[in-house]
Amino acid sequence: MIDKFIIAINKLRSNTQCTFYGEINNEQDFNNNVLWNTGVDSNNTAITTTTCPYSEITWTAVKAEMDKL
Repeated sequence: MIDKFIIAINKLRSNTQCTFYGEINNEQDFNNNVLWNTGVDSNNTAITTTTCPYSEITWTAVKAEMDKL
């Protein structure tokens, strides 16, 4: 399932950087277990958010892509 998640994200928006924990099997996992990289701070540490900053990447879109695989 992890591979499908990564492939789906990259199909929807290439070069998207995120970190995730555990399996991403449903919308709750998507909303709570994915950290989206939005930049770096002055110490070169990743700035992350659990809210996806990309309008084209939604759970519905990710799930649809995963189902195709």
